[in-house]
Amino acid sequence: MLAFITWDVSPIIAQIGPLTLRWYGLLFMSGFVFGTFILSHIYKSERVSPRWVDVITIYMLVGTIVGARLGHCLFYDPDYYLAHPLDILKIWEGGLASHGATIGILLACWLFARNNKFDYLWVLDRIVIVVALGGALIRTGNLFNSEIIGKVTDVPWAFKFVRYNEIHHEVTNIPNELRHPTQMYEALFCIVLLTILYAMWNRTKERTPRGLLFGLFVVFLFTQRFLGEYLKENQVAFENSLPLNMGQILSIPLILVGLWVLLRAGKDPNNPYGYAPRDLGQEENKPVAKVQ
Repeated sequence: MLAFITWDVSPIIAQIGPLTLRWYGLLFMSGFVFGTFILSHIYKSERVSPRWVDVITIYMLVGTIVGARLGHCLFYDPDYYLAHPLDILKIWEGGLASHGATIGILLACWLFARNNKFDYLWVLDRIVIVVALGGALIRTGNLFNSEIIGKVTDVPWAFKFVRYNEIHHEVTNIPNELRHPTQMYEALFCIVLLTILYAMWNRTKERTPRGLLFGLFVVFLFTQRFLGEYLKENQVAFENSLPLNMGQILSIPLILVGLWVLLRAGKDPNNPYGYAPRDLGQEENKPVAKVQ
C-alpha cells in the first residue's frame, strides 16, 4: 500500500527563448490530433469521406477554445471580465471551463451539420467518442498544472502537490497536504466512457440509434462531474456560499438534456439512425476531363 504519491512534476516541458512548451498545451492539442484518426476510421467505416474530418476539426477547435474561455469568464468571474472585456482574449493566462467547452462544441457541431447537410445528432453521436478522449487528455494536463485539486484525504493513492504554490504563485499549506487526485479520477472515467461508446458504435455503426451515444455521453459524463465535485475544492470563493458549486449547477441542465435525448433515441420512424453524405470515394470516381 502506498502512503501517498508525491507529485513534483513541472508543468513546463521546455523553454526556447520567449516560447514555453507546456504539458497542458501539448495534451490539449493531442486530443485533436489523435481524435482525427479515430473520427476518420469511424467516417470511413460508414462510407463517409474522411475529408469531412478536417472540416469538423476546425469547427471543433474554434468551438472548444472559444466556448471554454467564455465559459470560464462568464461562469466563474463575470464581474471582472465584464469590467475588463479585453482580458477575455488573454487565454495564455489560463482559465478554461469544460461546461463552456461543451456549449461551444454543441454550437460548432450544429453549424457544421447545417452547413454541410449532416444530421445534427448523427454528428454528435460520433464526435462524443473523440470528446471523451480529449477529456481524458485535458484532465491529465490539469494534473501537470497541479490544478483542480481534490479535498484533503488519507486514501493510499492521495497526491501531495508539492509545486502548487510555485506554479500558482500562492502561499498556502497545500504542498504539505494529501489530496484526492480528482484530475485522474475524471481522466480515467473518460477513458472508460470512450471504451463503452466506441464498443457500442462498433457494434451498430450506421444503424446506431440516433441520439443514443450522445445521450449516454452527456448523462454519464455530467453525472460523474456532479458527484465528483464533492471531492474537489471549489474553484472560486463565491462557490463557498452556494448549496452546490458552479460545476454542479451547470451539470444539472446538461444531464436533463441527455436524458431527454436518450428517451427519444432512435424513435423517429422517419429518421431512426440519422444521416450523413455517404460520399466515400466520390472524388476518385469523378471522370477526368480530357485535354483537347
